[in-house]
Amino acid sequence: MTDMRAIRIEKVTLNIGAGKDENLLKKGERLLKNITGIDPVRTITQKRIQGWSLRPGLPIGVKITLRGKEAEALIPRILSAKDNALSSSCFDEHGNISFGIPEYVDIQGAKYDPDIGIIGLQASITLDRPGYRVKKRKRQKRKIGKHHLVNKQDAIAFMKEQFKITVGGEAA
Repeated sequence: MTDMRAIRIEKVTLNIGAGKDENLLKKGERLLKNITGIDPVRTITQKRIQGWSLRPGLPIGVKITLRGKEAEALIPRILSAKDNALSSSCFDEHGNISFGIPEYVDIQGAKYDPDIGIIGLQASITLDRPGYRVKKRKRQKRKIGKHHLVNKQDAIAFMKEQFKITVGGEAA
C-alpha cells in the first residue's frame, strides 16, 4: 500500500446530549473531563423548536474532540466498553464509525462516580487518508476522487487490523 492510500485516524469525538436538563449537562461535563482529562465544550442550539421548548443559544449537550496520539490512546479504551465488537451498521460509507456506550463504567479505566450516576455517551471515530486537506483548505478547495475516499469496507478492514475488533452483521 502506498503512503497516500494509508488510512489514519483523523479524530475521535465523544458526545453527551442533555436536552434542557442543566443537571445532566453538568454531570456530562464532569464525566468527559474524567474520561479524557480535557475540558469539554458545550453544544448550543441553533434553531427554535417550540415543541421541545428549545430556543437558539440554549446549551443542550457537551462534546470533546481528540486528535493525534490522544485519539489513538482513547480508541482501545472505548472499544473495550463494546467488548471489541461492533455492528456493521456502526460504519457509514464515508469512513466514519459511530456507536453508543450505554454506561460509562464499561470504559476501561473509568471509575464509578456517585455524583454522576450512570449515564451513557456517543462515540464517533473519523478516518481519512493523506490528501484530504484538499477538501478542507481555504484556497482552491477540490473534491476528493472516489477511489481515494475511505469506504465502509476500508474502514472495517482498518479497524480489524489496527484494533482487533470483530464486526457482526457484515454484508459480505
